[in-house]
Parts: sequence; C-alpha cells; structure tokens
Amino acid sequence: MLKHSLKTGFSFGSTSGIITTLGLMVGLHSGTHSKIVVIGGILTIAIADAFSDALGIHMSEESENKHTAKEIWESTIMTFFAKFFFALTFLVPVLIFPLPTAIIVSVLWGLALITIFSYRMGREQKVSPLPIVGEHLLITIVVVIVTHLIGDWIATFK
Repeated sequence: MLKHSLKTGFSFGSTSGIITTLGLMVGLHSGTHSKIVVIGGILTIAIADAFSDALGIHMSEESENKHTAKEIWESTIMTFFAKFFFALTFLVPVLIFPLPTAIIVSVLWGLALITIFSYRMGREQKVSPLPIVGEHLLITIVVVIVTHLIGDWIATFK
C-alpha cells in the first residue's frame, strides 16, 4: 500500500492527467480537426499542466500545516510524474490512428482508467465501488461532452 503522500500525488496527478488531457484533446479535435494541434495540446498538458498541478498540490499540502517537508515533496513529485505519464499515454493512439479514431480510442482509454482507479478506491475504502465509479465516470463524460461542444462552437468562428 502506498504512503499517504504518494497516494495523494498519484490519485490527483493521474485523475487530472486523464480528464484534462481528454477534455483538451476532444475540444481541440472538434475545433480544429488537426492532428498536430492535438499532439501539441497533449505535450503542453504533459509538461506545463503537470508542473502547475504539482505546484498546486505542493501549496495545498503546505497550507494544511500537518505534513512534513518530505511528505509534501513526495506528493509534489508523484503528482508531476503521474500527470506527465498519464497525459503522455494519450499520445500513443494519436500517433498510431487517424485522428477521429484516436479520439475514440483515447476516450475509451480514459474511461477505462477512471473506472479502474475509482473501483480500486472504493475497494480500499471498503464501500461499494459502483457509486464511486458512476460518479467519476459521469464527471469525465460531462467534461468530454462539454469540451466537444465548445470545440464545435469555436470552429464556427473560422
């Protein structure tokens, strides 16, 4: 079992990496239909947003005033690497498939990861994982739908 500081960083970084990257990909695809733009977006999320989230978790953990410096840095570093890694996994389908197919594969990949992580969380908390899985999938699906609609709207300005 992971230490609390590592679990905090992993759960925050992985979830943020999945949902943020999916939202950006779907929005950029529907707004531009450009593979290079989507790739650029993924790389931007993997680097800039991973640093941003790592600093955010760092400051959040510091503000609680109950963690050691080592625990804060463990959460910070784990957040960065989890966000960076999970964001980069979405590059694989974009590099392998035509963009419309890659978007579908990426959404399925993201939903599968959210399902797995949410299920494990429920099991670790010794509660029924289904409500947790349902809640987290619903939020992820809402992000995908809303970013798709925003991308469609942005495309009307061409």
